[in-house]
Amino acid sequence: MNISAPFIRRPVATTLLTVALALGGAIAFRWLPVSPIPQVEFPTLMVQAGLPGASPETMASAVAMPLERQFGRIAGVTEMTSTSYLGSTSITLQFELNRNIDAAARDVQAAINAARGQLPANLPNNPNYRKVNPADAPIMILALTSDTIDVSRMYDAAASILQQKLSQVEGIGQVFVGGSSLPGVRVDLNPMALNKYGVGLDQIQATLAAANVNRPKGQLANDTTAWEVHSTDQLLKAEQYRPLIVAYRKGAVVRISDVAEVSDSVEDVRTGGLANGKPSVIVVLFRQPGANIIATVDRVRALLPQLQASIPQAINLSVVIDRTPTIRASIADVEIALLVSIVLVILVVFVFLRSPWATLIPGVAVPLSLIGTFGVMYLLGYSIDNLSLMALTISTGFVVDDAIVVIENITRYLEKGMNAFEAALRGAREIGFTVLSMSTSLVAVFIPILLMGGIVGRLFREFAVVRSVAIAMSLIISLTTTPMMCAKFLQREEGRRHGSGTDHGHQHRHRARDRVAVRAERQPRFRDHAQPRHRRRRA
Repeated sequence: MNISAPFIRRPVATTLLTVALALGGAIAFRWLPVSPIPQVEFPTLMVQAGLPGASPETMASAVAMPLERQFGRIAGVTEMTSTSYLGSTSITLQFELNRNIDAAARDVQAAINAARGQLPANLPNNPNYRKVNPADAPIMILALTSDTIDVSRMYDAAASILQQKLSQVEGIGQVFVGGSSLPGVRVDLNPMALNKYGVGLDQIQATLAAANVNRPKGQLANDTTAWEVHSTDQLLKAEQYRPLIVAYRKGAVVRISDVAEVSDSVEDVRTGGLANGKPSVIVVLFRQPGANIIATVDRVRALLPQLQASIPQAINLSVVIDRTPTIRASIADVEIALLVSIVLVILVVFVFLRSPWATLIPGVAVPLSLIGTFGVMYLLGYSIDNLSLMALTISTGFVVDDAIVVIENITRYLEKGMNAFEAALRGAREIGFTVLSMSTSLVAVFIPILLMGGIVGRLFREFAVVRSVAIAMSLIISLTTTPMMCAKFLQREEGRRHGSGTDHGHQHRHRARDRVAVRAERQPRFRDHAQPRHRRRRA
């Protein structure tokens, strides 16, 4: 059975298939994501719950513990960590590597619903969860600084304007704003004054809550006309809170300003950010799983002038951290090493074969095998990273072996006097199983890495698969394109060795050699018949 025979007999179809493979790989190369290492996703979910004013001990006992009891019943949980703060708690759940993150999310939501009856009744909102990847670092960090605007206003601009615009950028997964909090009015009560006027904390809380309730006002109407009554219920400044009446004592009013110090501040005074020694608001950008880091950062940088124009001019928006320079440099170095290895392999082949046409065939097979690998990488969801490019660089010396073995076997029959077409058919038929066994043995070396489990196995699995795919591509090309090119190009080399540049001269020499052979055969026959006749005449 000759697998290469249909491809040798149909060179046009083989050429079109080869060009289609090269175009598919080139297009896939442009769509492949770029990352420093292979994308290894840890099935991890983070659950967050908040209870304003609760101490960390209360959050741990009343909120975290009921949730942990329900989460402990979920199958596949390998690690559960909870951290309680003032007014909030977060629980991190890490699952087995083979666990589907979407199925795990459904189980977590069911556990949250089951624990709702055991949580405090005054919990403002149900606990929520989100998917996280602990190994994924931010791809970019922006900083907002200003010499005239306070941090609270910068945080307001970042949370209300920049966060929404950046979340819409292709490739951006999550955007976090830190370094401050939203503007707020802080009321610092004086215990001595509260004791003097006999005012309790519940009265202060009721007064502040009643001043911010959006209640219906009603309308004024007569027989023909109606007027809606509107008023602003929400108080935004400290000066609007100071006159509020808390109680009446001995015919006099007790106001907020009498028992507390009211000031314009932020919701959380225990957060802060610095950029180059200046108070700033930090915007942290994370990418989507599988997104191209370089392309995503380029989109964000192109959007920076528009973002700067959408916030007050007194706020300066700058890039603090960008992960792409090191990634660009490492990927560029590996790509250069890959190109140099291809050139060196082709030069070594030329030195030993000493034939331009014979060197052209592996010179096409080597880059074609690597380019075709990019198409399979795109279908498998892999990325261009240091490990995948290293696998391609190492494969350069292996993918050329199959083509050279096929060329040598076909050349052997050319040197015996067989024409290029018949030599390609016979040489490819004899060497096909040998090439298959060579490629299979090279792929079998990486079976232990393919079967390796854990984080290390996931990290190096892409390396093993890419190298195996490159060898498989080399096998396919050596059995299809390489014999076809040998049947076409090695025939011209054969004609040049005989001193003629045309097939007509080559055929003419064969015909002349055939006539000489016929004459040589006829001459002995004439002598054999003539010798008996001469003897009979003598007799």
